[in-house]
Amino acid sequence: MAIISIIEDDAAIRSALHRALADRGHVATSSPTGLAGLQAIVDNPPDLVLLDLGLPDIDGTTVLTMLRAVSDVPVIVVTARGDDRATIQALDAGADDYVVKPFGADQLEARIRAVLRRTSAPRSEGPLAVGELTINAASRTVTLRERPIDLSRKEFDLLHFLALRVGEVVTKRELLADVWRESYGGSERTVDVHLSWLRRKLGETAAEPVYLHSVRGVGIRLVDPTGTR
Repeated sequence: MAIISIIEDDAAIRSALHRALADRGHVATSSPTGLAGLQAIVDNPPDLVLLDLGLPDIDGTTVLTMLRAVSDVPVIVVTARGDDRATIQALDAGADDYVVKPFGADQLEARIRAVLRRTSAPRSEGPLAVGELTINAASRTVTLRERPIDLSRKEFDLLHFLALRVGEVVTKRELLADVWRESYGGSERTVDVHLSWLRRKLGETAAEPVYLHSVRGVGIRLVDPTGTR
């Protein structure tokens, strides 16, 4: 059982979500606007949030950004916006998963279970060091040559996942499944865009890689340029 907060302006959808969640043993609360939802989450923190993007008072992506400033509660975006740009914006703003309407109750339940498993999993002990790059999962900070690098939530998740498998080639499908929780139907373009942003912040390019090396037709590998790992 999980306590789930629904932020959705459509009364019929709110009611349907309440029924579906209750049938599966969850406790659901709901709010019809972004600001009311934010206040409810702050007052009574849930285990997970279902967030619509098309809210009447404030855009859902803005709600997500505001929520991430005060909470790491898992968020699944539930919306009719199914284009790649909207998906990337929501995930980069801090969403843990993304479900496009219409969807089945069983599909949503599977996504909820997957997100709760991942976000409740214990983090690895201590920071990870790859050459002059240090990734600290506990504080979600990254330094390069002892200088901090400002990464978005998904950029950090991507780099951390690759660091856990340093030296290994990881496919884009694996990254979609493990970082974006898109085991099917996800666009590899999402990974390409975030890799491009991450490379720029690490001071490298795809043509002249230092840490992030593409393996044509296979995937991406994080390597130690000093050769110590």
